[in-house]
Amino acid sequence: MTSYETVPTPPIDWGVEPVDLEVRLDATRVEVPPELLNELKGRGVEVLTSVDERAEASRDWWPLAQIWALDGLAPAIADAVVRPTSTAEVVAVIVACAEHGVPVTAAGGRSGVLGSSVPVHGGIVLDLTALSGILTVDADSMVVEVAAGTFGDALEDDLAERGLTVGHWPQSISLSTVGGWLACRGAGQLSNRYGKVEDLVIGLEVVLADGRVITTGGHARAAAGPDLTQVFVGSEGTLGIITRAWLRLHHQPNARTTLAFGFESFGAANDACRRIMQTGATPAALRVYDATEAAPRFDTGDAHVLLVLDVGDAHLVEADMAVVAEECSAAEQLDPELVEHWWEDRNDVAGLAAITKKGFVFDTMEVTISWSNLDACYRAVLAAVGAMDGVRVVSAHQSHAYSDGACLYFTFASRPENASEREAWYVAAWNVAARAALDAGASLSHHHGVGLNRARFMAEALGPAFEVMVALKEALDPQGILNPGKMGLPDRYGEVAWP
Repeated sequence: MTSYETVPTPPIDWGVEPVDLEVRLDATRVEVPPELLNELKGRGVEVLTSVDERAEASRDWWPLAQIWALDGLAPAIADAVVRPTSTAEVVAVIVACAEHGVPVTAAGGRSGVLGSSVPVHGGIVLDLTALSGILTVDADSMVVEVAAGTFGDALEDDLAERGLTVGHWPQSISLSTVGGWLACRGAGQLSNRYGKVEDLVIGLEVVLADGRVITTGGHARAAAGPDLTQVFVGSEGTLGIITRAWLRLHHQPNARTTLAFGFESFGAANDACRRIMQTGATPAALRVYDATEAAPRFDTGDAHVLLVLDVGDAHLVEADMAVVAEECSAAEQLDPELVEHWWEDRNDVAGLAAITKKGFVFDTMEVTISWSNLDACYRAVLAAVGAMDGVRVVSAHQSHAYSDGACLYFTFASRPENASEREAWYVAAWNVAARAALDAGASLSHHHGVGLNRARFMAEALGPAFEVMVALKEALDPQGILNPGKMGLPDRYGEVAWP
């Protein structure tokens, strides 16, 4: 087994000492009895109880929580942080918490932006980042077995030395873990070529709420009932704790090519992407920036910009790019260095905290939409958010393309005159944007998940199918101890009074 050092999530500036933090979320708090922590310590499980450790482990990068931090507010704070190093230790934690009725919130790199890893009722944060490393590599079957707490950049660096890659490259790759990718159904920036994480996973090891350990999948294809692996992918720690995963591998690419084009409209650029994908070509990335986003980023005036990047076997890349050139022949060909500019800056999130400190309210919303509804959805969300008082910018890019549709990634921002208005504007913007997208036929999320911020839209987004989610939760976690308060699921500790 290859193991790695933990890569910590950068600390947040709370504005006050952690001991002075107040909790923003109005929810029933469950305290952890001392005997539970003593039992875990007796089993050799690492337990952290200092205020600063608990405060840091109890948050992710939810933009609203960044706003609260300016006022010395934490979303919530756990009673303890527990860091298991094995599946057996995860079992010990879950069994002990079930016995005492204590909620458990699983956490990895905490790079999420929706409050998924916030322990709304206190209890225990189960930090899985010490459960890390490659366990096995099956080079014949091209499958890697990896611990859930493994950070993405460490995994890819290790695999690169073997001439391999998983191909999952999210913006947060240095801050996110394999378990987090799976829990939130994540997407990498080269998903056109490699697929989203649900396409890459073939099996899981999961600890259930009663301490049982199960293994799902494990084969490329199977017909022994429904695919149980996919029950847990995207469940955000509400149905079980993912401790291991088996992921598909690919050879390191031996070719890389870039192209860039300017279009007169966002719709025209995306129609080119549709035609490319429906030929069967799979360029690794097809990204369309509307003129609002493209102009300051690429200095391209009124053009809507399509960036194309392909990596892989040289023969396949050559064929893909021939299709791209043909389908984009009517567009203006731009400098392919624009792609390199995006690639070099794609993981830079340092400016987000600075924007928040300047008084801006800022967030992004990504949804999946069919090609037939894409342009209408784009226009509907821009119109709805653009009509709000105080909006400074609303824009979009298309970040992941498939044969049947694509991901639209919206950005909206404001700068309210009074600091007290920031939260209200944020909530209102999400209400307007999400409902405009849902009304246009979009999904609720493409790869960020649901967490706290989108929980209020879940029943609306899924319709009667939401009751299936509720039934799964009640069957697999009858005590409701696993990540309560998330995804709009019934909360046995009491509903969170937000928003």
